Amino acid sequence: MTDPVQTAFDPATLRYDADGLIPCIAQAEATGEVLMMAWMTRDAVARTLATGRMTYWSRSRQAFWVKGETSGHTQDLVDLRVDCDRDCLLAVVRQTGPACHTNRRVCFYTSVTGGVETEMMPPE
Repeated sequence: MTDPVQTAFDPATLRYDADGLIPCIAQAEATGEVLMMAWMTRDAVARTLATGRMTYWSRSRQAFWVKGETSGHTQDLVDLRVDCDRDCLLAVVRQTGPACHTNRRVCFYTSVTGGVETEMMPPE
C-alpha cells in the first residue's frame, strides 16, 4: 500500500458554475445517510474550512447561511471530499437535530416509485 498523496487545498481549484456555485451534498458521519444538498461559493468553502461549521450560499437571500444559525440544527464538518471532476463536494458532517427546514431528519423524504409520490417520514 502506498502513502496517500497530500497537497495544500485551495477552494479556487474547484470548478464552479457560471454563477460561482458548486453543489455540496451533506452526509451524516454516524450513518452515512444523505441529509441534504445545498450550494456553496468559493468563500463559503473557505469559511466552512476555517470554522468547521457548514456554511452554504443561499441563492434566494444572496447571503451566506451557516447551517443551524437560527434553528440550532447545526452541521459540524468532519471531512470535506471533492469529486473526480472537482465540480461537486461531499461534506461528511456531525448533524445536530433535523437537517431539513421542514423539520425532517433529511431533505430526501419523498419517494417517487411507479409515478407515485410517497412521503416516507413525518416532521420530527
